[in-house]
Amino acid sequence: MTPLDRRRFVGGMAAAGAVAAMPRALHALADVPVQPNQKLRVACIGVGGMGFNDVRGMADEQLVAFADVDWRSAERAFRTWPTVRRYKDFREMLEKEANNIDAVTVSTPDHVHGAAAMMALKMGKHVYCQKPLARTIGEVRALKAEAARRPRQATQMGNQGHTAEGIRLIREWVEAGLIGPVRRVEYWTNRPIWPQAVNRSTQAHNVPETMDWNLWLGPAAMRPYNPSYAPFNWRGWLDFGTGAMGDMACHLMDAAYWTLGLKYPSKIIPESTLLYSESFPAAERITYEFPAIGNRPAVTLVWRDGSIFPPAPEGWPADQDWPFDREGGQVWIGDKGMILAGTYGENPRLLDPKVATEVAARPVPPKYARTRGVYQEFITACKTGGQGGSDFAGYAGPMTEMILIGVLAVRMGRTLEMNPDTGAIMNATPPSEWVNPTFRSGWSL
Repeated sequence: MTPLDRRRFVGGMAAAGAVAAMPRALHALADVPVQPNQKLRVACIGVGGMGFNDVRGMADEQLVAFADVDWRSAERAFRTWPTVRRYKDFREMLEKEANNIDAVTVSTPDHVHGAAAMMALKMGKHVYCQKPLARTIGEVRALKAEAARRPRQATQMGNQGHTAEGIRLIREWVEAGLIGPVRRVEYWTNRPIWPQAVNRSTQAHNVPETMDWNLWLGPAAMRPYNPSYAPFNWRGWLDFGTGAMGDMACHLMDAAYWTLGLKYPSKIIPESTLLYSESFPAAERITYEFPAIGNRPAVTLVWRDGSIFPPAPEGWPADQDWPFDREGGQVWIGDKGMILAGTYGENPRLLDPKVATEVAARPVPPKYARTRGVYQEFITACKTGGQGGSDFAGYAGPMTEMILIGVLAVRMGRTLEMNPDTGAIMNATPPSEWVNPTFRSGWSL
């Protein structure tokens, strides 16, 4: 079956409702969640690198099938779970295993997230997808809309800090008024730790014997193989990744997005090193301005990557070093104090020694339920017909879209004025291809 025929077959099967007639009806389509004492049957797309961690996170369930375009990258997963069936093309895997799986994990490069997650959604599967949810705003919006139509199919993005203790402490401290109204949050990261600000190589390279380069490209335009793209360095290329911000902002900005009830900004001001036609710049500073909403005042978020570090906040004692983690972190600045935390919201610290001592003696009462981690939260949602905290429609989709508008502003090289209610860009029109990319024949959302 050709890729195009395969796509038509899957689309026609879903449209005709044939899935409902399969043996052991698919739980999500039948509105019957997997029972708590049943093993969730899982297929995994991308099982090397971070994908191996995602497989391991699901390993207490029933692993049914793996798909990976590079079997050298997948070798550790194959060796660890030798009885799991193996594929190179995830489309073939999903078709052949349609009767045998309840849930799918997607741990590919960014440019394949949209196609893989959408196919799984349309087949009635629960879907766990690595961050960012997709490479472009159009793909994110499509996934968000499709997931909204399927409320009993659990979805979860892999921003694991959203299930952790730190983000809950930050929100509880802010809502308890410990630092006063938040006016500003500063972020920094040492990413990129891969090449960016480069032109396409003209050198010829042989494709590794274990890799299917055509499948690795997926929906992206054909180009010759080069080790500067795969297996690791794809994040810095516009056609494949989302750069340093797309990689890390779904972690770093998560706590503020959740705690402060952020939506779209009213303005984004991008600054960067030299722009390149095919790769992201070496370093960026992106300022988001959000209007006041209800009792929350206007707030500014400032993103820095490329190992650009923020200055010590105003009022920081001159005789004390500014104790930030050079790999990445965040500082919340309120009218009464500050919170310093790590990339994932981990290890939050109240920087006022008196307030920190008081909270250590009398902790703020827990307000938000603790979880057993990102994988267990997703598994539980699959088995109960619910959603995790970072579901596509209600949380991960809107947050990723907000982040990718910043990525878009950098590419456009200009300040964007926005409608904070709708997300419409008021003062510019981005190229259509940057928002809704053209997929190669045989690939679609």
